[in-house]
Amino acid sequence: MRITQSIFGLLIGSTLLSTGKIQNDIPQYDHVIVVIEENHSYSELASLANAAYINHLAKGGVLFTNSHGIGHPSQPNYLALYSGSTQGITGDDCLEGKTPFKTPNLGAALFDKKLTFKGYAQTMPSPGYLSCTYLFNKSTLGSIYARKHAPWVNWVGTGPNTIPISASVPMSEFPKDLSKLPTVSFVIPDMDHDMHNIGFPGDAAAIRRGDIWLKEHLADFVDWAKTHNSLLILTFDEDDFDPKNGNKILTIFYGAKLNPGHYSAPVNHYNILHTIQSMYGLPFTDNVVAAPISGIWGK
Repeated sequence: MRITQSIFGLLIGSTLLSTGKIQNDIPQYDHVIVVIEENHSYSELASLANAAYINHLAKGGVLFTNSHGIGHPSQPNYLALYSGSTQGITGDDCLEGKTPFKTPNLGAALFDKKLTFKGYAQTMPSPGYLSCTYLFNKSTLGSIYARKHAPWVNWVGTGPNTIPISASVPMSEFPKDLSKLPTVSFVIPDMDHDMHNIGFPGDAAAIRRGDIWLKEHLADFVDWAKTHNSLLILTFDEDDFDPKNGNKILTIFYGAKLNPGHYSAPVNHYNILHTIQSMYGLPFTDNVVAAPISGIWGK
């Protein structure tokens, strides 16, 4: 059932998640952008004053009211969303020198299908950058670019299931001509703009700054997507570590061929990945039982 109440209103109804691997009702989009924000629970984004643009997307798109991260801390969630596996990683330690992984992943599967993939990371200093961090924020005492938030970097290299350097680039290379976007993109704000490093989790300034960044960098795509067979997927890696929240995060789909509303069946990063894989007829890159999302698609 689809719900059309206010963004944080009564949660009833459900999305249908079927058990088949290929979902015939999922549109094949010309372009999909996946944006991942940081460390906030679903309930923290309820204030229009702090997350006005995110709430705008929620009102006009598909809002999943029962979406959850895979676990804690950040890095395993990113790996799961990109590859269908945490790759045995349980923490945020930098994987420089331990990669490229040779395991299946979304980017390599798209290239094998003669489609395209690119990861755009804000403040990444150069294409194919493999180091752990770049720049430092003296106010927050943290790095600004962090490899742990750019999961595709762990497959950059040569050999089976790897992706080329050209698929891992700074956000500055995001095309002004949106028709030049690859089939699927990951867009990662840096740690000054992903709601993570400004203050502490739950801090209104962090949410507001990330919300403004999202509008400044993705609003053109959002407006364009509905009339150009394209889709924005906005999600978070994890919640704010509050055990009362159950790692419940905000996830929104916005663009063409959707039935907007609120959907309350449980979804996680594996469901999102399997939806993209089914969209393009790609093999699932894992053995996780998580059905592609159905019941939200329009014409």
